[in-house]
Amino acid sequence: MSVFEHPEFDQHEQVVFCHDHHSGLNAIIAIHNTNLGPALGGCRMWPYADSQEALTDVLRLSKGMTYKSAIARVPLGGGKAVIIGNAREHKNAEMMKAMGRYIESLSGRYYTAEDSGISVADLQLMASQSQYITGTKARYHVHSQVADGNPAPSTAYGVFVGLKASVEYALKTDLKGIRVAIQGLGQVGYRLAKHLHEAGAELVVTDIFPESLQRAEQEFGATVVAADDIFKQQVDVFVPCAMGAVLNEKTVSQLSAKVVAGAANNQLATENVGALLVEKDILYAPDYVINAGGIIDIHHQRLPESSDAALRTHVEQIGTNLLEIFARATTENKATNQVANAIAEELFANKA
Repeated sequence: MSVFEHPEFDQHEQVVFCHDHHSGLNAIIAIHNTNLGPALGGCRMWPYADSQEALTDVLRLSKGMTYKSAIARVPLGGGKAVIIGNAREHKNAEMMKAMGRYIESLSGRYYTAEDSGISVADLQLMASQSQYITGTKARYHVHSQVADGNPAPSTAYGVFVGLKASVEYALKTDLKGIRVAIQGLGQVGYRLAKHLHEAGAELVVTDIFPESLQRAEQEFGATVVAADDIFKQQVDVFVPCAMGAVLNEKTVSQLSAKVVAGAANNQLATENVGALLVEKDILYAPDYVINAGGIIDIHHQRLPESSDAALRTHVEQIGTNLLEIFARATTENKATNQVANAIAEELFANKA
């Protein structure tokens, strides 16, 4: 099967396969749409089973970035990069530099940033080879702290704001005493767990790394469960913060939660899963709407002039965007992902 026949191709403008024998780099860069501006999306390093799995992921992620930028009112297009490999075992400095050279070869059509398995230090190595690396320097922080270029605090805060709005809409209450199941305690998931704990929520968590679970148990009083059991928990909110495509017919049937709102990209295995959530009376916060805090952060770092307050205000717009989607979904009797897609397409599809 060629890239053009791939079920996730969806009119991508460009897909680049990158290999560097010396460093062991095997990577894919996907540019979905640049109608609103140059493509921007994080670089992820993950131990994919094979190149087909990596291709599927990068195509889905790249498309998601197009929709995310549009609905967040950020003048950027959608792109993504994935590196095949275990970041804890296979990553090396020469690999990061080689990745930077490939990004430079695209002459500004694609800018990259931090994502799973990639740190600010890795981006700095890429930046030694390319001028199109973001997140290595920062002036603004969503919480008015020292900015280091990591957009995770903005992403986590945006998800928190969106989750709070979703709970208020669906359950008519605040977060105090709400039971929340979090799947994944990475840079975003852990920060989100802290926000939720401070707001009075009760946490049930799972993660592939035992040290993260132990920390959440000690600091937040979280209940730790096995990965396969996270969907079955008696909770009010399910929060996907790991890899994509976790919501499918089987996992949705296991959910007792009345709200799904998390940081993971491409949470729905297929678009029709949104309808399954509606049938179960579960309110779904579309992933690329609720997790847009990171790209909003990067956008503000690129502006000639902004501020901590302006960044925070823009991130908090995520709650308002979700409420607009929920209201329109109710009025039009549609799934929230369908409505979000329509709004985003109205914003980017005809701009050239």
